[in-house]
Order: sequence, then C-alpha cells, then structure tokens
Amino acid sequence: MSSLQSAADPDGFDATTMAGPATAAQRILGEPTRPRGIGSVVQPRPQTILVEGSTFCASATNGDIGQYPSDGLFVRDTRVLSRWELRIDGAPVEALATVPLEPYACVFICRAPTRAGHPEPTIIVERHRYVGEGMREDLVVRNFGAEAAGLDVVLRADADFADLFHVKEQRPTNHGNSGEPGRLSLGGDLVYRLDGGGEERGLRISAPDAHADRDRLHYRIVVGAQSSWRATIELLPSVRGRELEAAFPAGRPIEEATPVRRMRGWRASTPTIAVENTVLSTAIAVSQRDLGALRIADPEHPEDDVVAAGAPWFMTLFGRDSLITSWMMLPFAPGLAMGTLRTLARLQGTAVNPLSEEEPGRILHEVRAGADLQAALGGEGVYFGSVDATPLFVMLAGRALRWGIAAEELQPLRQSVERAVAWLQHYGDRDGDGFIEYQRATDRGLVNQGWKDSQDSMTFRDGRPAQAPIALAEAQGYAYAALRAGAELEEAWGDQVTAARWRASADALRRAFHEAFWDERVGCYAMALDGRKQRVDAISSNIGHCLWTGIADASVADRIVDRMLEEDMFTGFGIRTLSSQSAAYNPASYHNGSVWPHDTVIAAAGMAEAGRRDAAVRVLSGLLDALEAFGGRLPELFCGFARTEQPVPVPYPTSCSPQAWAAATPFEMLRIALDLQADARADRLTAAPVPDLIGDVHIAGLPFGQRRLRVDADTAAARVQEMAGSVPAGSVGG
Repeated sequence: MSSLQSAADPDGFDATTMAGPATAAQRILGEPTRPRGIGSVVQPRPQTILVEGSTFCASATNGDIGQYPSDGLFVRDTRVLSRWELRIDGAPVEALATVPLEPYACVFICRAPTRAGHPEPTIIVERHRYVGEGMREDLVVRNFGAEAAGLDVVLRADADFADLFHVKEQRPTNHGNSGEPGRLSLGGDLVYRLDGGGEERGLRISAPDAHADRDRLHYRIVVGAQSSWRATIELLPSVRGRELEAAFPAGRPIEEATPVRRMRGWRASTPTIAVENTVLSTAIAVSQRDLGALRIADPEHPEDDVVAAGAPWFMTLFGRDSLITSWMMLPFAPGLAMGTLRTLARLQGTAVNPLSEEEPGRILHEVRAGADLQAALGGEGVYFGSVDATPLFVMLAGRALRWGIAAEELQPLRQSVERAVAWLQHYGDRDGDGFIEYQRATDRGLVNQGWKDSQDSMTFRDGRPAQAPIALAEAQGYAYAALRAGAELEEAWGDQVTAARWRASADALRRAFHEAFWDERVGCYAMALDGRKQRVDAISSNIGHCLWTGIADASVADRIVDRMLEEDMFTGFGIRTLSSQSAAYNPASYHNGSVWPHDTVIAAAGMAEAGRRDAAVRVLSGLLDALEAFGGRLPELFCGFARTEQPVPVPYPTSCSPQAWAAATPFEMLRIALDLQADARADRLTAAPVPDLIGDVHIAGLPFGQRRLRVDADTAAARVQEMAGSVPAGSVGG
C-alpha cells in the first residue's frame, strides 16, 4: 500500500477551502443544489446556550443570567451560578447581537442606555464569554461619545447550587441538611459555598480590579472619548473542597486554553468533507463542531472521549445516546467509538441492585454527578435502567471490527462483550421466552426503558397503556444484531464454537420475532408485546429500527418501508414516532407523534439496507429540508405536524440543542447517500453514486484501519482511493 498524503493533495482537494477539484468547486460555489426556500423556524425562547463537555451556560441574549428559570452556569449537574446581571449606571444593557465563536464561546454585543445630552446611546458593551468547568468573561466597554464617560459598572451574582433535576422540573431547591449557600467577600473575590450533606460545592468569582460586596462586583471607571476599558472576571467552581482548574485562565491567550486545543485536535482527527448540497455541507460543519464540544472524558482516563447526550438537560454520559452517536460517527471518528466502548465497559454492571437496576453485564443508562443524587434516577450516581444499551454496546463493538479496528485492539473488550451477551440471554429475558423485556425494579426507576422512555410512550392503537413487562420490537432487533456482531467478534478472536452458537441464537430469535410480532391486520410489526404477550398494535417508528438491525423478515420488508412512508407516519420532514391514526397521537408530545431526527435517519438506513434506496432518498430529502429550516443544526426532536399543515417544522419547546445523536444525523445522512459499507476483514470499503439532491461529494482522510482514504462521488460514479494512488471503486487492497 502506498503511504498517506495530507488532506491538500495533488488531485486538487483543498482542505482549507473544503472544495473539491476545480470543476466541482465551481459548481459548489456557483450553483448550490439547495436551499429550496423552505424558510427558517423561530425558536420559542431567545436563550443563548454555550457548551463544553459536561459544562453549559444558559443566558438571555444580552448575557444576563436569571431571566428564565432554566438560566445558569451548570457544572457537573449542579447550577453554580444562578444570577449574573450586568448594570451600567443601574440600568440593564440592551442586546444588539450575539456572535457565536465556538459552542463554548460567544460575544454578546450590547449597548447601555442613552446618556444625558446625547440623542442616542454611545456606550457599547461587549461580553466575551468562555465556558469550560467554569466560566471566564472578558468585559469591554467602548465609548463612542465625544467626551469621557464616568460609569458605574456592576455585576450582580448569586449561586443557589441547585441540582439539575430541580431546575429542569422547576422544583424548589432543597439542600437538606446542607442549609442555604453561604456568601463572603474576599478582596476582589466573591465566594459562595454550600457545605455539608456529604457534597460540598463552591464558586469563587475573581475580579482583582473590582470592589466585591456580598452579591456584586463594582467598578467605577472613566472611559475616554473614542476609547475603551477592559476587565476579566473568572468564575471558578469547586467540588468537595477542590477548586476545578480554570479552562480559560486569566492572563493566558484564549488560543492556548484546553477547550480550544481539544477542538483543534478533534477537527484535525476527522476527515475533511465537501458536499455540493450546501445545506448538508453546512450541517456537517456545524455537527462536527457541536460533537467536538459535547465530548467529555473521565479524568482518570483522559484518552477516552465520549459524548454528553445534549444541552441543556443531558450534559452527561448516557449509554444509549453515546452508543448510537458513536455508531453513526464510527466511519468518520472511530476514536469516539473506542472511547465510548472502553468507558462503558469500565462501568458495566457487576452486581444486582434493585435501586440502580444494576445487573451483571448490563450497560448503564446514565451517569449523574449532581449535588443532590436523591433527585437522580435510582437515587445513585449511575443508573442502569435501559433495555437497549447492552445490545447496542455489542453492536458497536462488532461495527468497530468491520470499520477497521483490529481484533487485537478490541480484545480487551472481550469479557465485556461476553458478559453483555450473557445479560441478554439471562437477565434481559425475564420470563425465558427468548425475547428481552423490561420492568422497573422499584418506583425510583423509569417506567419505560427503551429509547422512548417517557411514561406514556407505550400504548395500544386505541390509547390503552401497555402493561409491563414489555418486549419492545426494536430491542429484539438490537439483540439479534448484537448476537450476530458478537459472533463476528468471537470468530475474529478465534472461538468458532461460540460464534456458531450465537449465530444460531440470532437466527432463532429472528424466526420467533416474526411469528410473535407480525400483525397481518395492520400490515406491520407490533410496537411491542405487553406483559400478557399481546401485540401492542400501534404503528410506530420503532419498526424502522427493525429494518436497520436486519431482524425484519425479507418477505415483509417492502411492506414495512411503504408503511413508514404513508401520510400518518411521514410528515414530509421526518417519520413520526407514532402514527397519527393512534388515539395517543399528539404532534407536540415527546414520544407520541413528534419527529426525532436520529430515529428518522435510522429508518432511512434500514430502508437502504432493505434495498429500498428510493425510499431512503425520500426520507433524506425531508431531513434536508428540516436542516435548512433549523439553520444547519437539527434539534433533539421537533413537532410532528404534517408539511401540508405547517410549511416548516415546528420546534418542540424543551428540545435539547446541541444534542449528540441529532448532531451525528447529518454524518449518517452522508453515509447513506454514499452507501458507504465496510468489511475490514476482507479489506473492503464500498461507495456508490450519490442521489441528485446531494450532488458531488469529496472526502479526504476517511479513516479505515491504519490508512486514510479519499472518497469522490457524483451522480454517475464513486471512487475510493488511498490518499496517494488509486484503486477501483468498491475495494481497498485485497
């Protein structure tokens, strides 16, 4: 094999401009295939959210914190700053614009009220904000008047140390025996502390040039005509008495800050992608940035990145979310998949604990680190109540093998894979019927433990709630795919006997699934089986996952695809979670009629796998229009109104954004459009011509094992090659 070249190679791919060869570049710049004039949506709340790892800050558009109940600076699931208000001569500043720099940084451009003797305001204020395990704010006051301005600049602060769940649910903060947060002023610092209760939290606000007084920092300044004044304020949280290291230390250039360096490294590690479709091209750039900011790591294992599920409420590790995000990103960022697998393996269940729902071999649902763990699911820091994270873990490990992660590198995960399969076949199958089911162990857990985990998500077509234990259709698909993936892994590790046994189990599950779940009356698989083994007959998007995993019988695949595209399911922008013909349907619900982009793209991937590329492209077209309407960043979900009712997708009011698997969706859309398929054991990666609506695609630096590949495709042909030298489309090496 020839050696790799840089992304800017002799064939004309320019990584700095993200353009392809000259003729393609001219088409990209001169004749974009989109937008189609869909129009943009208006978000219901003008709130600015900055994200870095597990830290996020939500504020008003002038930078003030405290206008909305969900405002605040949140670090490790605790609101460490609940009030942060800037006043100039006692008056709030007016927002002019918010300039985004990165997901963790922005500039709020504001102006102070009109000063006496002036026809309009002359004082412009810039708040340069940087978030990362705390916050830094660089304050710049500019005087565009003809004479010096004397100003009182005040920042008022407060810290309630409210647990994230209390804020989310707008419940009163209850610190139990901890008492109320204490305040004190030390020189130019404001210090807030919450002691006792086993969880000490604190915040130090450092402003050396300010006068600190209980809840405010006060500057009395004179700004000359056509001059400016600057100050830097650091907000430094502490946990258990230890102050966290500042991500953006005062006195150091922003370019040297850890989040900036991490983002540079993330961008350098992912391929350079140019797409003629301007909507998808923009979305991929936005998603790459958002996923880079959502990455978190265990301080004891900083080499293993995982993604937080989404801002603002899920800035922590979720098993299911991280696994599905990593699955979609694996062709483009395999390191994220390996970090996710290794992290979840370290936290895999080893004992039986009804409160946390831990069981041997089970993969966690979520991790929480808030000041009040009693508010968390199960009342503990790690909660395991997920029926699907465990099979998804094995699926991802098998996909990593196919996409070029060597069997030797995956070998340390072998015990975790085998324990996960053992969980499927024992704890997961609660009644021994061959299907995996869920039923919460106590009232501290989730009632529903699939990806649609809201309390009202499992209903019959007539609206009756399904009773546990519940066997979800898609969970059987995940189990089937996990057994097949596990068999491939065991084969690569040299155990043919276990591989054959798991394949036989997968085949048996597939046959049993079709017999038990197929409902000829509605021409589709049931969403689930309830506790009495009755088919939960509502038509739902869950069935798209059955196409994706391959458990759907080939004899009915076309019928399922067509059913997913009927008007009661496909809105024109995406696939509804629940048919509009169901009694429980509500287009503005969380799981009963809304559209989730990741759910829709999984269905599209399943359609393509079933040989229905026509249907997959139709779904991709709808998602592209949703992307255009949302400005290139898909939210966690949006309302399920039909396109004939509403010309743009209607936002869901509490949807997370950025959100991990929504951010990964444009990458999976690109993979589907290219029909990228890999089998590293056969040293084979294939691509296909792209649909007209996508246009030319150029990827440089696509990881495949130890090599970096280039993919060039248009509507007539696709070519896969190493960065230097060429091989026929459809194969690498071999």
